[in-house]
Amino acid sequence: MKDRKILLTHEIGSLAKPSWRVKPFRNLPITEDDINQAIEWANFLDIQDVSELINLLSKKVNFSNEEKERIIYYSSLYAIRLLEKAGLDLVYDGEQHRVEMYEYPIKNIYGFEFKDNVVSFDYKYYKKAAVIDKPKLKNYYHLDEAKNILFIAKKDVKIPLTGPYTLVDWSFDEYYFKNVSIAENVSYNNRANFLNDMAYIIKENIKSLLDLGVKYIQIDEPAATTKRNEINLFVDAIKKTVQDLKNENSDLFFSIHICFSDYSLLFPNLYELEGVIDEFHFEYANRDSIELGKINRKGYEILKYFKNSKFIVGLGVIDVHTDFIESKELIKDRILYALDIIQDPARIYISPDCGLRTRTWEIAFKKLFNMTQAVNEIKEKYF
Repeated sequence: MKDRKILLTHEIGSLAKPSWRVKPFRNLPITEDDINQAIEWANFLDIQDVSELINLLSKKVNFSNEEKERIIYYSSLYAIRLLEKAGLDLVYDGEQHRVEMYEYPIKNIYGFEFKDNVVSFDYKYYKKAAVIDKPKLKNYYHLDEAKNILFIAKKDVKIPLTGPYTLVDWSFDEYYFKNVSIAENVSYNNRANFLNDMAYIIKENIKSLLDLGVKYIQIDEPAATTKRNEINLFVDAIKKTVQDLKNENSDLFFSIHICFSDYSLLFPNLYELEGVIDEFHFEYANRDSIELGKINRKGYEILKYFKNSKFIVGLGVIDVHTDFIESKELIKDRILYALDIIQDPARIYISPDCGLRTRTWEIAFKKLFNMTQAVNEIKEKYF
């Protein structure tokens, strides 16, 4: 995309799901409180007609598959309107269509067998799978979701996908390594083969989204720094996923999101992705002081690696692991600190550290609203 927006704002993938979205899929009865929440949020988000949803929820139990799909549609509608009302430039629906960032894609890929539940960082569980055969795509697993979001959204849309390295690293391997000797290079090559196959699958999913007209793609790679001797494998997998698509259409925008890592391990390998990936989004606010003023913000030290690069900095200015509502002043201090280092407002995009799924919608909205207001005030004063 040739014309970059100054201090563009966006979210990082996930929001909590409303209780009335979750309960029908867990065979739990809808309550009057759930229905009242749906009505109250519709009023707050200026959603005019939710009579179909309220009638559906009034059934309370025994929802058909078709009725569940309509509930997902409304959950997506609410989430998108929340982000739009908060003032974001790029929106998504907070994974209202998805189960989980690992389990959801793996269910749609042949060659995997689910084993058991494992706990994630926030004490929620997902099913972990083993690759038992060469992976092949069952279907384009974000296509229907993207169609619904594009139909609903009034703002530009960004669709996130879990990247190849994370899907590989979070899976047991019972196929590529089954005949491996103890030789390190053999194990390394088999790991690379697994990544190549998964990169092809992610690439095909991205192509299906591009055919719909999606221009902004986020690749989530939380596992990127898990094994410091595999950073080059991570970079190669991203190249195989994205580079041809980027070469065919320079107007596409690719972002990579990595959170809660030792980011220094990524360098200098990351510079190989200049011209392939537009934005790297890291978490900063979680490591930062909440003190106001022009202070040394230690949480933002990693910015020094981006100063002389071509990358757009995806700047996390909101801590997603606390209900503390960052003030506009604190957010502005963080942005201005980054601007002093990067020197180019078109090379800084503003967002939370990570997804906000562990926070309530009330808290998420207040955080995001303050974030966009802080950006607007900086643009009015300086640009």
